[in-house]
Amino acid sequence: MVNVISLLKPLQQAAMRLAGVRPRLVQIEPSTVMNFWGPTDPNPDKPTVLLLHGFQANAIFTWQFQIMSLRSNYNVYAPDFLFFGDSYTDSEERTTDFQAHCVAKGLRKLGVEKCVVVGFSYGGMVGFKLAEFYPQLVESFVVNNSVMRLTESITADCLKRMGFDNWEDFLLPRTVEAVKVTMDIASHKLPNWIPNFFFKDFLEMMFDNRIEKAQLLKALVTSDEFTIPKFPQRIHLLWGENDKIFTLDIAQNLMRQVGLDATRMKRIEKAGHLALLERPCSYNHHLHKIMKFLQDSKATDSEMIH
Repeated sequence: MVNVISLLKPLQQAAMRLAGVRPRLVQIEPSTVMNFWGPTDPNPDKPTVLLLHGFQANAIFTWQFQIMSLRSNYNVYAPDFLFFGDSYTDSEERTTDFQAHCVAKGLRKLGVEKCVVVGFSYGGMVGFKLAEFYPQLVESFVVNNSVMRLTESITADCLKRMGFDNWEDFLLPRTVEAVKVTMDIASHKLPNWIPNFFFKDFLEMMFDNRIEKAQLLKALVTSDEFTIPKFPQRIHLLWGENDKIFTLDIAQNLMRQVGLDATRMKRIEKAGHLALLERPCSYNHHLHKIMKFLQDSKATDSEMIH
C-alpha cells in the first residue's frame, strides 16, 4: 500500500513552488547543510518572517498553512533544522545554540538582515537563542507553545503529567499506537475519523535520524539555574489554551521570565499544542494581528527616534 505521507510531500512542495516558495540548500560549514524554504524572488519592500518548526516534523509539514497565509505580505523563510527534512551535519554538536547559529548563518547567506521570528515548541527554544545571540537580526519574536529553556523541573512536571519516563519515548514513538498517543496528547481533541494507516505512514516517514534526534533531546534538557537574558525585542506569546504539554501555567511563568503583561499573550480556544495545525484559520488570524501590531510599533518607534 502506498504511503499517504509520501504522496503528500510532493503535493506540498508543488503547492509551495506555485506560491513562489522554493527550497534552497545552504552550506553553513563544510560538513553542515541547512535547507531553507523561502521566496523565489524576495521583495525588498516586504518585511521578513522566519518560521521555526517543532520537533516531530519538518518545516513544510509544520508551517504549510502559515506560509500560504503570510506569503502575500511578507518574505517568508522556513528552515529545516539539522536532522529534519533535508538538513544535515557531520558535527557532533546537538544544542539549540548550534541550531540557532546555523539558522543565522544561513539567513545571512540568503541576504536576510532583519526578521520577525515565529517559533513553535522546539523552534521556540531555538528562537530564544537566536534572539539572544543575534539581536540585530531578530526584530521581534512570537513564541508559540514553547519555553525559554527546557529545564529539569519543567521536564519532570511535563513527563509526569503525560505519563512518560523521558522525552524520547514521547517524541520518538516506535509503534502506531505510540504515535496515536503522542498526537492525542499534542491535540485538543484528536479526530476519531483519522484512519490507522495515517499514523502508520506518519511513523514511517517522520522519524528518521533517530539516534541524532535522541541526542538533540538529551542536549535540550538544562539545569533550573540559568541566567535569563534581557531581550531587546518585542515578544508576544501565541498559545493553544488547551495545551497538555506546555500548559497555560508554563506560559504564564514564561511571561514572568520575559517581563510581559497579560496583553502580550493571545490564546487560541479549543486548541492544544498543535494549534497551528488544529485550527489554522484562527491561528493565522491571531498571527496576522500580532504581525500588524509589531509593524505598527516598529513604525512608531522609528518616528520617536527621529
